[in-house]
Amino acid sequence: MSETASIGIIGGSGLYDIEGFEDKRDVEIDTPFGKPSDALTLGSFEGKRVAFLARHGRGHRILPHELNARANVYAMKTLGVEWLVSISAVGSLKEEYEPLHMLIPDQIVDRTRQRASTFFGRGLVGHVAFAHPFSTPLRAHLIAACEEAGVTHHDSGTYVCMEGPQFSSKAESGLYRSWGMDVIGMTALPEAKLAREAEISYAALAMVTDYDCWHPDHDSVTVDQVISVLIKNAAAAKAVVGATVRRLPPPGDPSREACEAHRAIANALMTAPDLVPEEIKRELEPIIGNYMPPKGAE
Repeated sequence: MSETASIGIIGGSGLYDIEGFEDKRDVEIDTPFGKPSDALTLGSFEGKRVAFLARHGRGHRILPHELNARANVYAMKTLGVEWLVSISAVGSLKEEYEPLHMLIPDQIVDRTRQRASTFFGRGLVGHVAFAHPFSTPLRAHLIAACEEAGVTHHDSGTYVCMEGPQFSSKAESGLYRSWGMDVIGMTALPEAKLAREAEISYAALAMVTDYDCWHPDHDSVTVDQVISVLIKNAAAAKAVVGATVRRLPPPGDPSREACEAHRAIANALMTAPDLVPEEIKRELEPIIGNYMPPKGAE
């Protein structure tokens, strides 16, 4: 069975596997940044090669700020992933985004504080464009999939990513609402930034579980409340993922060029190639190899 996949899925809270995988097997991957959250499951899904990763590990063992996002994204890249769908639970910051609704965000605000958010450094400087943090083509596939699955969804919105692991204070929730934020979560960053550096098309399916603590009827968010909604949303999320996978182009399809993420670092690397340490070139070969191959790989 092939050890590659063009489509990746990262499942968040309440979504630790995807039913319908055929010929599946778990693959342990080591990266220069350590191990991913768990073994990646490779298999055939909706006629495509897909890699699935439980973001928090099976059994939900890893806090949001403890996630090794660099290892998770790097592992997806080494498998050949070009399209990465992130599924996560979020709180709603607006009345119209009700629990059990889904949102496909088009913007994000970073309120994290202690997370490694780049593959670069250590002698290699790179600055990727991030004005549009989520892939427009992949978002379009997710939106169409929500329509096919009959899921109540919202086509755009801003996701504010907080550090956690605690939920918001009322003052914080009110502040984010005053900024016009739509939903709040703990995991889309640094995933989105790292996927862009890895030239992977990335988009999020945000599942609304609660109204955060700003709402007069929800002034205290509880894990039990979140989990009960996640269980109800799981089947719908899996239906949306299946419909999305069916829509995605096969590897090598010319339509992939429509996504700017797939050429994100073509003009982003600032350091002269001969000044970049060979060790860094070797470590990052899956990411920068097309632009700065290590010696012997030209």
